[in-house]
Amino acid sequence: MSAHTSATRQDPREAPWVHPSGTASTADWTVDVGTPDSEVQPPGWTHTGLRVTGLAAGASVRLAAQPEERIIIPLSGSFEVRIDGDTYALGGRPSVFHGPSDVLYTGIETAITLSSERGGRMAVASAPASAHHPIRHIAREEVPVELRGAGVASRQVHNFGAPAVLEADRFIVCEVLTPAGNWSSYPPHKHDEEKEGETSLEEIYYFEMQPTEGAPVPSAADGGPDVIGYQRVYASDERPIDVTAEVRTGDVVLVPYGWHGPAMTPPGHDMYYLNVMAGPGPVRQWLISDDPHHGWIRRTWDESAIDDRLPFTG
Repeated sequence: MSAHTSATRQDPREAPWVHPSGTASTADWTVDVGTPDSEVQPPGWTHTGLRVTGLAAGASVRLAAQPEERIIIPLSGSFEVRIDGDTYALGGRPSVFHGPSDVLYTGIETAITLSSERGGRMAVASAPASAHHPIRHIAREEVPVELRGAGVASRQVHNFGAPAVLEADRFIVCEVLTPAGNWSSYPPHKHDEEKEGETSLEEIYYFEMQPTEGAPVPSAADGGPDVIGYQRVYASDERPIDVTAEVRTGDVVLVPYGWHGPAMTPPGHDMYYLNVMAGPGPVRQWLISDDPHHGWIRRTWDESAIDDRLPFTG
């Protein structure tokens, strides 16, 4: 175990927006935030949920029908999803750093059983919802891969849960991969008001980290690598929020409102995060406002190339 354990990190009871790995778990889920069964329901948290679990080979887990829509994302390994007598096979990946995976949108009021022949880890993003939309299997080849930003602000986005790709009721879901030494969720931006050019969306960040391929990391006997990144959230109006969080694999940061970004990854440390967004507004769109102190950075990207380490494909 690394010398930097969760015991030395910020207590989530003192910072309800930051949940280090292992502090937001339930019986079947290593992460369970914002769902009907979760004990992690920060003040005012209403619109999004996330579950993460690891299954041993041949094991399964069941989710009862609830008034929420869900999308199942394999993080490592492949899975089978049983719904009303039908089975959907999700071709997975060795890790989140190996490009997109198959995903499955299950609609609302749907009981599901998830299993894996060889074992693996999966995420289930959710949002309270009322409108019915059809079950949708999106193969990895169909997932739009966007290379966003430029230079040290380059990152890779898997837009399987974007409005242009997936017909859904409330949520927007995507994955972002950031090479070592780069900044993503940058420039800092917000989506906490329903107004012209902006939608109100609360957001979940779920993180995984890896040492850059070929990095001379310490051996397990020497404590192993302590692979970290950082996430920033700060106030955009009178509502107080001030988060500068050190994040590792399995950590969750909740963004109820406010400017958020950058998500920063040090040299030698690659970063992945899964984003789940939803809100109360009538339109399912990701419309943002940049922090005016930093939004100018976008104008420099036309003069810079995308980081040539992208895309991550494994």
